[in-house]
Amino acid sequence: MGSGEHHIIPARTFLNVLIALLILTVLTVWVAQFHFGAFNAFIAMFIASVKGSLVLLYFMHLKYDDKLYPVVFFTSIFFLFVFFFFSQLDIVTRIVETSTL
Repeated sequence: MGSGEHHIIPARTFLNVLIALLILTVLTVWVAQFHFGAFNAFIAMFIASVKGSLVLLYFMHLKYDDKLYPVVFFTSIFFLFVFFFFSQLDIVTRIVETSTL
């Protein structure tokens, strides 16, 4: 496709994505009923990431758009995770420092 052309996504695809999102939402609620210990947050975030990816790819049309947009989007997400990592690292080191005093 050239620049400025639009990809037409069939309504059936949107319906399939909607059904997948609804199933994943039910799965999230069902999984929340069980205790997986420290993995609870990881499981919930994994399901949420799959749902978010479906929304990004189909409803925001990133799957068919210029490949620069997903690169910019995922680069910003990467730096958001880096920011969260260093913030969490700072919090953990402060907790360790105060508990040893």
